[in-house]
Amino acid sequence: MKQVTLNIPDSKYQFFIELVKNLGFDKAEELDIIPEEHKAIVRERSLKSKENPDRLLDWDQVQDNFRFD
Repeated sequence: MKQVTLNIPDSKYQFFIELVKNLGFDKAEELDIIPEEHKAIVRERSLKSKENPDRLLDWDQVQDNFRFD
């Protein structure tokens, strides 16, 4: 079996997935790919934390403030 990797524009992604499923391929998987915008936010926050480590909170000090309802 061959595997193919495609870059699909966001605006055409849902159409493409439906097309693949309707063509009856054995396996059509949707990959949960992290959008570039989200990656940029994480990179920016990581850089800010490296530049100013005092902005971070210690987990041992804040964990008791979290509630899981």
